[in-house]
Amino acid sequence: MVIERARSVTRADVARYAGVSTAVVSYVLNAGPKNVAPLTRERVLDAVRVLGYRPNAAARALSMGAADMFGLLVHDNRNPFFAELCHALDQATADAGRSLLIVNSDRSQVSTSEQIRDLASRQISGLVIADVLTAGEQSLVEMLGIPTVVIGQFGETEGLHSVGVDFASGARLATEHLIGHGYRDIAFTGSAARYDERERGWREALAAADLPLGSLVHTQFSYQGGYDAGVQLASSAVLPRAVLAASDQIAIGMLSAFGERGIRVPDDIAIISFDGTVTADYVWPRLTTAVQPLEQMAEMAVQGLLDQDAAPRHRSYTSTLRIRESCGCRPAA
Repeated sequence: MVIERARSVTRADVARYAGVSTAVVSYVLNAGPKNVAPLTRERVLDAVRVLGYRPNAAARALSMGAADMFGLLVHDNRNPFFAELCHALDQATADAGRSLLIVNSDRSQVSTSEQIRDLASRQISGLVIADVLTAGEQSLVEMLGIPTVVIGQFGETEGLHSVGVDFASGARLATEHLIGHGYRDIAFTGSAARYDERERGWREALAAADLPLGSLVHTQFSYQGGYDAGVQLASSAVLPRAVLAASDQIAIGMLSAFGERGIRVPDDIAIISFDGTVTADYVWPRLTTAVQPLEQMAEMAVQGLLDQDAAPRHRSYTSTLRIRESCGCRPAA
C-alpha cells in the first residue's frame, strides 16, 4: 500500500486564499520591498494562519548562500548587560562557524514585528531574541518558521527554546547577604513595566528572615532610572540601610544620586546589584553583584538554534554573588 504524504501549503495557496498575487504575499512576509495596504496585509496574515503556511526559512537561506548567519534582536545594546550578552553570543556563534547580525528593538520608528520580518527577509538560519515577546510577536516568529531561541527570560516561553537565569533565587541570595551584614531595612529598586522575579526573591528573603518589606521603588532600567530612584530614596524621611538594585545600571545611577547628596556607600546605605557587568568593577565603591553566566547562556542559546529537532525547553542557570565593597565587605585585592 502506498501512503501519500500530505502536500505542503505553498505561497501560491496563500495568495489564492487571500485573493492577492504571490508577490503581495512575499511583500507581507518579508516586510517589503513594497508597502502593502493594512487591510490587504491582514488578509494575507489571516490566510497564513488558516492554512497553516510555514515558510521554510532554512531552505531559503541555503538557496541564498546565507545559511551561516544568525540574527539577534536585542532591546538596546548600549546597555552594558546587553553589550556583554551580544559579545558572548557573537563568540558562541563564531565558535559554531556562523556569523551574527544584531538589531536593536528599541527603535521607535520600527515595530518589533517589522524588525523580525526584516531579519527573516535576510535569510537568517536562526534567531535569538533578547527581549520580551508579545503574543502577536511570538505568533509571527512561529509563522515564519525560523529556528528561534529567546534569552534572558524569567521562565519558559511556550513553543520556543528559551534560556535564562533564576532571577528569584539570585535576588534571594543577594538579599540574604545584606541580611547577613545585619541590615534590617532593605529597599528594592526594579522594573516599572511589570512584576520582576528579582522583586519576588527580595520579598521571599525578607519574609524568611521575618523582616518587614523595605521601600519599593519602580524605575526604568537605565542610569537615569537608577539616578531617579536614588533621589527618591535619599528624599525619604528615613534612608534605608541597604538596597537591592535589579541591574548594575540602576545601581550606578543610584551611586551618582547618593554621591551628589553626601550619602556614603556603604557607610550610610549599602548596595547590591544584579547582572555582573564589567562596569560594576569600575565605579567606587565597586559593586557587589549577582552575576549572570552569560557565556554559558550564549552557548546554550546557539546550541538551541542548531538542535531545533528537540522539543522546546527552558534552560535556567543560577547566578553567583561577586563580593566587592558596596555591600560593606572588604574583599582582598
